Order: sequence, then structure tokens, then C-alpha cells
Amino acid sequence: MELNLQRPLLFFDIESTGLNIASDCIAELSFVKVMPGGETRIKTWRFKPWDYAGERQYPMNPQASAVNGIKDEDLAACPRFCDQVDEVVEWLADADLAGFNSAKFDLPMLAEEIERVRLHLHKDIDIDLHAKLMVDVQNIYHYMEPRNLKAAYRFYCGGADFENAHTAEADTLATMEVLKGQLDMYPDKLKNDVSFLSGVGGRPRTVDYAGRLILNDAGEAVISFGKHKGRTAREVWLSEPSYFSWIDGGDFTLDTKRQFNRLKNQFQQERKAALNRPATSDELAGLAQKFNTGKLF
Repeated sequence: MELNLQRPLLFFDIESTGLNIASDCIAELSFVKVMPGGETRIKTWRFKPWDYAGERQYPMNPQASAVNGIKDEDLAACPRFCDQVDEVVEWLADADLAGFNSAKFDLPMLAEEIERVRLHLHKDIDIDLHAKLMVDVQNIYHYMEPRNLKAAYRFYCGGADFENAHTAEADTLATMEVLKGQLDMYPDKLKNDVSFLSGVGGRPRTVDYAGRLILNDAGEAVISFGKHKGRTAREVWLSEPSYFSWIDGGDFTLDTKRQFNRLKNQFQQERKAALNRPATSDELAGLAQKFNTGKLF
């Protein structure tokens, strides 16, 4: 079954230097962009992983190299992510996203690389990955037939293994074929619609990719860890605004810091608007009563 798209759907996969989103880097990034009508475009980059603070190539973790086959010397002559970020963002700009286990790893890693460019190079990058729909094919797979990408490919795509597993492009193309196979196999349970598919298995109720901030039933950001666990970010900012400075200086992902900072700015603007608004008739009546009784406090 071909995908029913109202806007482009961008399948993507990352091979990285390791699994620590806050410190590791993208070594290989592949995009497969499916346009409404079926046209497919493919773009794959290899990047020199870059330590901006140390001004040096960030090394591959040997365990990561054992999985993806990428070595430091393979990347030495490649451009850095920051050198290609404009092209990456251009591919992302008009598309919703899809991947295999991408909501938990690939998307946060991509967001972190973009945040590093913003922070270290002071570059204004006009993209908000949080605003995009994200179809995680693994969520659908686990929802329907709990397993991994190779097993999913065998199950949904005719029984054969795909070649070059753990290269970004092969994994990305396999993910696209698995989603199509899922739509063919479950026509009564799955809708051929990106908005529906992005919600299969439950849309994440996190504000940041690391899950340090989650949404409660009222849609408010709630801190999910530490001494303020369970309190809303608004409550904490009102009672202990220095906590937000502690987050900004702490060992958290740049995306987490960005979301805390966004909330801080929101709360500051709300307070300023409240202080500048005209008093209501009830407030004026209450103030008049205090003056008349001679008791202002």
C-alpha cells in the first residue's frame, strides 16, 4: 500500500559515535523523503563528529564501530554537521518525520546536533522538531507484533532479510518498506494517515526528548525527576527560579535546557502582562473598600 500523504514524510536513520545523546555525535545521517503522489528522494551524509569545546574530531566509541562499521579514519575528511546544517534543515522544513525507534534516539540526537550549532556557532536555525508529527514504525510494530527491524522486515516484506543492515541508508529504506507492509497487513486497524500513525502506541507526553519535563492531564509541564518531581514547572519557577539556572548549568541535554528556558521566558512574559494589565472592576472595588476602612493591608 502506498502512503496517503498530505505533506512530505521524511524517513530518517542515524549512525552515531555512541549512545549518549548529550555527548555523542552523528556520524551518518540518511533521509528518504516521500512526497505526496509517491515521488521518493534520498540523501545520505557522513559527518566528521565534532567536539565544539575542544575543537577536535570526536572519537567513535569502539562498541558503536563494531555495530555500524564506521571508524574514525572513515570520517576524517568529511564535513562537520554544522557545515551541512542548512541543507539538513532544508530537507526537514516541510516534512513530517518517520523512523524506526527514532522517537527515543534518532530524533533527540538530531535535535541535539542542531542545538550545538545554535549554541556554539550562534547560528539562527529556523526549525522546531517538536512541532512535527513523528511516526515511529517501531511503536507500530511493537503495538501489532512486538520485535526488531530485521524481524519486522522479514515479517512485513516477504520473508527475506535486507542487505547492509546497520548502514543508515539501508535501515532507512527498510523502515519505509516496513511501514508500507504494516499498512497492507492491518487495513482495518491502521489508517493510511500520518496524523493517525504518529499516535499509534501513544504519543509521547514529554516536553523535552530526555523526558525531564512531562505533560500532565491539564497539559502543564511537570518536572519528572529530583527534588521537584511531580511539581509543575510553573510552581517551581514561582517559588525557586534559581532551579532553572541550575538546569541551564547542569549536565543535561541542550534540548532539555532549551525547553526549560522556553518555559522560563513564557512565565516571565505572563507575569509582565499580568502586572501591566488594567485592574478589573472587582479588584478596584476591593481596593476602594480597603481605602474606606483605612486598612490597606
